[in-house]
Amino acid sequence: MADTKDTTTGDLPEDPFDAIVDAPFDSALEERYLVYALSTITARSLPDLRDGLKPVHRRLLWTMRQLKLDPSNTFKKSARVVGEVIGKYHPHGDTAAYDAMVRLAQDFSLRYPLVEGQGNFGNVDGDNAAAYRYTEARLTKTAMQLMQGLDEGTVDFIPTYNGEEEEPELMPGLFPNLLANGASGIAVGMATNIPSHNVAEVIDATLELIDNPHVEHERLMELFQGPDFATGGQVVDSREAISEAYATGRGSFRLRGRFYAEEAEKAEDRDAGIERLGGGQWQLVISEIPYQVAKGKLIEQIAQAIADKKLPILEDVRDESDEQIRIVLVPRSRNVDPELLKESLFKLTDLETRFGLNLNVLDATRTPMVMGLKELLENWTRAQIDILQRRAQHRLDKIAARLELVEGYITAFLNLDRVIEIIRTEDEPKPVMIAEFKLNDRQAEAILNMRLRSLRKLEEMQLRDEKTALLEEQDGLEKLLASPARQRTLLKKELRALRKEYGEDTPLGKRRTRIEEAAPAVEFSMDAMIEKEPVTIILSQKGWIRAAKGHVDLAQEFKYKEGDALAYILHAQTTDKLLIAAENGRFYTLGCDKLPGARGFGEPVRTMIDLESDTNIAKMLVHKEGGRLLLASSIGKGFVAETSELLAETKKGKQVVNLKGNAQLQVMREIAPEHDHVACVGDNRKLVVFNLEEMPVMARGQGVMLQRYRDGGLSDAITFVLGEGLSWQMGGSGERTRTETDIHLWKVARGGAGRMPPQGFPKSNNFGG
Repeated sequence: MADTKDTTTGDLPEDPFDAIVDAPFDSALEERYLVYALSTITARSLPDLRDGLKPVHRRLLWTMRQLKLDPSNTFKKSARVVGEVIGKYHPHGDTAAYDAMVRLAQDFSLRYPLVEGQGNFGNVDGDNAAAYRYTEARLTKTAMQLMQGLDEGTVDFIPTYNGEEEEPELMPGLFPNLLANGASGIAVGMATNIPSHNVAEVIDATLELIDNPHVEHERLMELFQGPDFATGGQVVDSREAISEAYATGRGSFRLRGRFYAEEAEKAEDRDAGIERLGGGQWQLVISEIPYQVAKGKLIEQIAQAIADKKLPILEDVRDESDEQIRIVLVPRSRNVDPELLKESLFKLTDLETRFGLNLNVLDATRTPMVMGLKELLENWTRAQIDILQRRAQHRLDKIAARLELVEGYITAFLNLDRVIEIIRTEDEPKPVMIAEFKLNDRQAEAILNMRLRSLRKLEEMQLRDEKTALLEEQDGLEKLLASPARQRTLLKKELRALRKEYGEDTPLGKRRTRIEEAAPAVEFSMDAMIEKEPVTIILSQKGWIRAAKGHVDLAQEFKYKEGDALAYILHAQTTDKLLIAAENGRFYTLGCDKLPGARGFGEPVRTMIDLESDTNIAKMLVHKEGGRLLLASSIGKGFVAETSELLAETKKGKQVVNLKGNAQLQVMREIAPEHDHVACVGDNRKLVVFNLEEMPVMARGQGVMLQRYRDGGLSDAITFVLGEGLSWQMGGSGERTRTETDIHLWKVARGGAGRMPPQGFPKSNNFGG
């Protein structure tokens, strides 16, 4: 009988389900999500303030250094770099690594590129880079400065993800990469967005802070002007607003493209971007665009605005760019105001954008913090002092080790004959030398490894000179480590040397972005962009709307869908706004230039405004600036509204007349400036007249009671001049008008019941018109 194993003895593997831990779902999820969030914040999305790099960028630069891709060597394929990065240091997708590398090489993305690319690395039009098998890359001088000191014990090295290699925890170079090149990233629950800045200004502010640790923020902002984007442009916020953003670490900047015409003869035309063509004709030239705006997208926006007739004052846009951006704008007429054209472009396109400032970084303890400018520079200076101290200590250790050997060599030279005798006669010369000359093991081993050619008198002199130089250097480094003042002095010296390479007079260091508050905006309205043309607007009973060109006869017959008929018809201009009032008291606004043509039946008005399905349109009229309307509900309550308060900005409209129960908006009539009285007639055919001053002017509400009823409600209301009498239309066609001048019998206080109207008043209980 075959042997069987006892499952209770542990000979068989344990059931994996025995390892399942019973835990509340919410706490288990919370614990795991927290780990993920912290990993995203500290190891992916936020830059370290000390070197301004995220892990992927740091690993890219380290890999390229390992491949000896410094500026003096030849380029290597980007595929080689990406393969090394994701294989040894960064276990993520090749696309993510290559995209990060491409950005480091784009001079329109980074103010001071860290990678020099050869091949297609994308362009400012928004085109992508070529595949990494086609492109080549190497490091720039700036990148080498950022990594300077890696071999001098300045930073710790940590194991890679698989423990097979080591990588630096950060880059120790003096180049202020965080502020110089900026950073952006979205983590879990937090984000960072740092613009690029001018290195010379960053160094000036840092030097001021080192000299005066209690310096005021305002003094720093005198030296540190603000963002300096790779693509130039102009920050148009005030100095005060920019300073406030950097004081708190949060804020935003309005960034505009720049108009500049290099070929213009007059300096004022050059700065305004105007090129004179002769005969009074001119054109505008855009020479710089806002940061992170694709040139191709911007031109598409301008062209679309022309096609949509949002920019009728602009005739054409042309892209004449080569290595320098040159976008030419041709106005429709030489009489167009250039400043109006610019303002319209700023409002309608990405020629003006907003860049958010969020100085959220990882400090030396890898803790995410939002810092102001002064705090950021203080932390960076502290980190550089620490790097300087570590470099000095590392050099001291090297000097001590070398002095130990030099002392041994000098001892050997002083006792050269005896040393040679020991080596020739002893089987184990090392212990004898150690005992006789009081050497240590390392010194004895070094002496035994000396070459015969080193036994020259000249070599002895060189050793004594080297010892003197090493002792002098050692003394200087010990004094440096013992004196914070010396450390600050050395840091300032190194910063000034770096500043010379990135000064205002160098091609790379020259400021590109202008910090200049914008002049007061030219009054710009989209209405000014609309060509004024007469139209006749037709609204059918079923809510189909259209606009016929010209002011046609209002009695003209139009075609409607079967079962439909005319509801409202009126004359207007394409520059007018149309006020549409629904029965529920909500007002909507439509631009007359946006209405469909009258060749067909038009379009349902419900596609243009969010009109409730069970609500009909009560009234329609053309908006007149500075006018007033008489608004009244079917229960007899009403008020006067100013037309400027009735315009709605969105499709949802604006609630103006508040209604209760089954009440509906009954009256919407224009009030002429000279009108002084109100006439109301009820369903009960009683008429009341009262002074217009008794009506309140409101922006929204129910209003006040205009007329009192036992049964029914309000039928119609109108305003008029008492001295000229009350008029109403006669007959079915409404062509005849009757005026009753003796109206004093019906004049009472507002809210009265009224009395029967004069003889001949329409049976419809309506004033007409």
